[in-house]
Formats: sequence, C-alpha cells, structure tokens
Amino acid sequence: MPVSKPNTATPPETGAAVTKVYQALRMPIVDGEIPPGERINIDAIARRLGVSQTPVREALQRLEGDDLLVYTPGRGYRTTPMLDLAGLRSVFEFRLLVEPWAARAAATDRLTNPSSALEEELGAFESVAATKGDVRSELLGHDTRFHDTILRAAGNEVVRSAYAQTHCHLHVFRLYPVDVDGAITIEEHGRIRDAIRHCDADEAERAMTEHITGSYARSSQAFAGPSPRMREPARDETTGARVVH
Repeated sequence: MPVSKPNTATPPETGAAVTKVYQALRMPIVDGEIPPGERINIDAIARRLGVSQTPVREALQRLEGDDLLVYTPGRGYRTTPMLDLAGLRSVFEFRLLVEPWAARAAATDRLTNPSSALEEELGAFESVAATKGDVRSELLGHDTRFHDTILRAAGNEVVRSAYAQTHCHLHVFRLYPVDVDGAITIEEHGRIRDAIRHCDADEAERAMTEHITGSYARSSQAFAGPSPRMREPARDETTGARVVH
C-alpha cells in the first residue's frame, strides 16, 4: 500500500489570514505610517488583527521578500531604511537602461504587442482616479502592473526577473508622495500605450525615457538641494546597445 505524502499546502483559512496581515502592514510601511527602522512586534500584530502568530510570521516573510522588512537573528523584523539620494539615482539609472529598451521591443513585435492589456490597465486606473482625490495606494499597484506588462511583452525573463528584484516601485513610493491624484502618471502612461499600440518603436522608447526621467525629478524632491543628473545611456555606434557613460 503506497505511503501518502504529508499535505504541506497552506490551509485556505491560514492563507486568508496571511493575506489579511500582509495587506494590513504593506501600505502602512509604504506610506511611512510604520516608519523605517521600526521593530515589528509579532504578538501585538496577532492580537490587533485577531489571528495567531503563524500567519503573522508568514506575512512578515512575504514583506521581507518585498524588501520592506529585514530580519536579524535574535532581534526579529524591522522595516528597511529608505533610499538615499545615491540609491534613488541608481534605481532610476537601472530603469533607464532597461525600460526604454523594453518599450521599444514591445512596440516592435506585432504578435506580442501588449497594447490591449495596457489599455485595460490604464482604463481601470483612470476610472478609480476619476472618483478619488488621493489614489496613492492604487497608483502603486497600477504602476507595477503597467510596467511589468511591457517587460513581459519584451520577452526576456532574465531582465524581467532582475527588474522585479529591485522592488523599485515600492521604494520610490515610500520616499515621496508624488502624483497624488494620478494625473501625471495617466498622461505619461497614455503616451507610452499609444506609441506601443501604433507600433512606433522610436516614440515608445522616447516616451518611456521621458517618463522615467520625469519620475526621477519628481521623486528626488524628497531631498533638499539640487539632485545629481542621471547618467543617461547612449547607443554604441557599432552594436546599437544602450550603455551608460
């Protein structure tokens, strides 16, 4: 008689509790309600949310995966520090290398053109923005999905995975509450969507470049004084590859 393997799947009720805890902590960390360096009290969270400590610990592991928490043996979990100006510039320089290329690639391949998915995503966010004055929590999700749709359509999973591991949207949103009503994002994402829909690779790359450059300028307002210019990538005359000087 075959020996049955133990069931290691998370029970549905536990999974729901993990999601509840995760959602209860994620936006307060992003918004700064739970400040950087704050120690996370597992017992207090469990009592406040009416769950056991097990789903709290699983939710904290997910938040650690999002790079919003850091675990130190013997000391537990704390929220991660905010980006400094050098870190912000590094994040945006990475984006400037990857995302204009991805927008160009998405606009070039008509078979995998993601304009329908981009239209649906942007339309849903526009509907929310039309009924709410402050859409920062919705903007984080929209921005992440919009840019991931383009990266997925570019067809390079190594690049897409590396981009996801930077958690760049989360870190930037923690830093400074830019575009509270979503108007700037809607306009700039609309230009990118239109260029991809019309298979205009040059315009898609240009619109994405301007979007990232503008986002860096807005986010750097979190710091006093002038912000250093990003080292913008140029094209190698021989290979056509994007390079940073």
